[in-house]
Amino acid sequence: MDALSKNKIKWIRSLRLKKNRDSEGLFVVEGAKMVQEILKDESATVECLVTTDESLDFAGTQFHTDTATMKAISGLSTPSSLLAVVKKPQISTKKSPWTLVLDGVQDPGNMGTIIRTADWFGITDIVCSQQTVDCFNPKVVQSTMGSIFRVCVRYERLEDYFENVDRPVFGALLEGENMHCVTVPKEGILLMGNEGNGISEELIDFISHPIHIPGKGGAESLNVAVATGILLGRFSH
Repeated sequence: MDALSKNKIKWIRSLRLKKNRDSEGLFVVEGAKMVQEILKDESATVECLVTTDESLDFAGTQFHTDTATMKAISGLSTPSSLLAVVKKPQISTKKSPWTLVLDGVQDPGNMGTIIRTADWFGITDIVCSQQTVDCFNPKVVQSTMGSIFRVCVRYERLEDYFENVDRPVFGALLEGENMHCVTVPKEGILLMGNEGNGISEELIDFISHPIHIPGKGGAESLNVAVATGILLGRFSH
């Protein structure tokens, strides 16, 4: 097991930036549980491991460091004993009957929870606007709990994307039809909007089925990740 050099420290820290993750095709995964899950996943390619545990046995490239250095390279407030640099998964051409489209979701925690929820309901295809937070942001990755390797997330100009779809588009709008009264087709697209502003005006005309989640209490709105989970639970077969 090699010691972690200054150059390696600088390299790992550089992956906090999206432009470097994109150019290298790599991202960082932290936490013993998350990393152990990835090591079991045959679809994941681990570039290297960094650990404070000298007893860890890994067949690939492995670096040992101390707690202070781990804190310096970690994106977490409380660093773990284990960090992995992982290759971005290949974009899959396999599509699920339902596609989830995200328009400007900004919060990393929301994004990670949405990916994890999509995975739970068997949604393998997520299309994001270019204003949506990067799915390989460390906080997003942490929130997915490993689902990032099972769900294909891609970024497109959504106006162009919707010009070429031939499935019904369900959009979450306050003035939409009660979701419980909607006839659910076998396949379609669910469009969810930004946390504060909802779905962009330029995408409204692409929605063939406006829907909303009825509520009984006094809350003004639902968190976008919660709303996505409720709707996926209604629509997934």
